[in-house]
Amino acid sequence: MDVERIKAGPIDGVARVLFAQKKDESSLRAKRHGNKKMDIKSELVDLSFLMPAFLVLLFVILIPLVLGVQFTFTSWDGISPVKEYVGFKNFNTVFHDKDLLVPIKNTAIFTVITVVCVNLIGLGLALLVNKELKGLNIFKSIIFIPLVISLVLVSQMWMYVYNDFFSFIGLENPLVSKKYVMLGLCGMCIWKESGLAMMVYLAGLKGIPSDVMEAAVVDGANAWERFKNVTIPFLAPAFTYCIPLWLAGGLRMFDYATVATSGGPGDASTTMTYYIYKYLFPYNKVGYGQTVAMIYLVVCIVISTVITKQLRKREIDL
Repeated sequence: MDVERIKAGPIDGVARVLFAQKKDESSLRAKRHGNKKMDIKSELVDLSFLMPAFLVLLFVILIPLVLGVQFTFTSWDGISPVKEYVGFKNFNTVFHDKDLLVPIKNTAIFTVITVVCVNLIGLGLALLVNKELKGLNIFKSIIFIPLVISLVLVSQMWMYVYNDFFSFIGLENPLVSKKYVMLGLCGMCIWKESGLAMMVYLAGLKGIPSDVMEAAVVDGANAWERFKNVTIPFLAPAFTYCIPLWLAGGLRMFDYATVATSGGPGDASTTMTYYIYKYLFPYNKVGYGQTVAMIYLVVCIVISTVITKQLRKREIDL
């Protein structure tokens, strides 16, 4: 029975109910249609706020990255209008280049040391300042200040520290030693970045429910057991943020080696990014440098993805 017949003819009780139902359904459909339009409009407005960042990502990173792939198959010097096609010669050279072993070793040393030390020191400082004591805010500010200083300025400052202060107390400047230069660069990074790690872990500590910690105390857990079984699991999201952050920072370290040592002495502090830079610009071997860069990019993506997935999986398990 349709609505028009109900309106035209005698309307009994059942027909009145059907008519009311039809009217309600029509009203509900119209309302849903209107809400759907509003939802789409709202989502478009939200997405519009991402456009500036997306455009920057597109034109500064994605398009140059895609265009750069073609140079891996050439012997282009970066200046000449002629780009000679060499096929997979650059890839073959990369996998047989023994000079790459030193940058790989230096990058691995810098990444492992800085990831471990920055996170341990940051967590230790966060545990230290996670108290309501007078004057702690000043201490937090002092620890955090190095983060706002540029990498170039940090490098310059520590060059003076290593040169003047270390010689004053009778120690060798690590930046002129092939054996200790990477440790010297790690010290710069640890001094600069530990403040940020402290703030991230401190935010995680503030989020631990007090009743959980009190229950652990009532159960007789000592300080180490509370740290291991309560604090660490609740800090899992902080670990997921901090470890990949400094892992990526270590893998792309360029500034310290460029400003403080220029990759020296010799090639003792040449990292992967500095090695790629040398072939792209001073050596004018864009084809080979771009090939190393592309392969290294894939390696970095794989390492970062695997470690981040493991940390997130652990976060869920905890």
